[in-house]
Amino acid sequence: MANLSTPPPVPGLSALADAYDVVLCDVWGVVHNGVTSFPEARAELRAYRERGGTVVLITNAPRTSHFIVEQLGVLGVEREAFDDIETSGDVTRGLLAERGPVRFHHIGLERDLTLYEGLGLTRVGPDEAEVVSCTGLRDDLVETPADYEAELAALAARGLPFVCANPDIVVERGHQLVYCAGALAARYAELGGETFVAGKPHAPIYDAALERAAGILGRPVERARVLAIGDGAPTDLSGAVRQNLDVLFVTGGIHSGHFGPVDQPDAGAVHRFLESEKLGARAFVPGLRW
Repeated sequence: MANLSTPPPVPGLSALADAYDVVLCDVWGVVHNGVTSFPEARAELRAYRERGGTVVLITNAPRTSHFIVEQLGVLGVEREAFDDIETSGDVTRGLLAERGPVRFHHIGLERDLTLYEGLGLTRVGPDEAEVVSCTGLRDDLVETPADYEAELAALAARGLPFVCANPDIVVERGHQLVYCAGALAARYAELGGETFVAGKPHAPIYDAALERAAGILGRPVERARVLAIGDGAPTDLSGAVRQNLDVLFVTGGIHSGHFGPVDQPDAGAVHRFLESEKLGARAFVPGLRW
């Protein structure tokens, strides 16, 4: 198997399932849209597990795994749909723990502060901080990165490292696109600041997810037997390609506007998009289904 710049369409995961022991499945945009979960996606993951496959959800959520499990339950995602979950929040905690008991300035929602519990960190204002940790915008329904220009410029001028707990630039919440921490990290880097990014497309979250899969299987995981599933080119597809993993591209997610009718994406448009992004995929499907 291999990723191709001109991948074929497939009716669902069943067309590929026999070639893989492990699925690393994106969450937001594939399993749910932040408002409701997708019944076909839930059924697909259950079916794959019933055939003996292992499903590890891999998400750029800036919170720890047990909070995301609770959120998935609220959205109707059954626990039978996955074996385990790895979040960028989990990986971020590791990055911050390596720095010791530092003073940090938080950018993001107050509810995300649970991410830092038990790490011995001290939350302070921007003028006292030794590091910046960003989980997102403070009000992502109305704010854009432009609202943070002065704050980011001042922090970058002081040379503070910027730890980004969610590399996503935007996600689709219902039918609205909202900015994520990755958008602020990108601007911080443009301003000359040093950024540390925990989740997809970077290696640490994949290593951690595959470690979880190996623990479930009771043996090392062969990367050739792992299929990533996702809808985001900069994160899911790029990460899979960097990690030498095959990827099933869900075209009905964040990039759906490029491909024509959501339920019948134009193959030529998909191929042109992947070529323009210098990426590939094993196959593509409008939405996750069996």
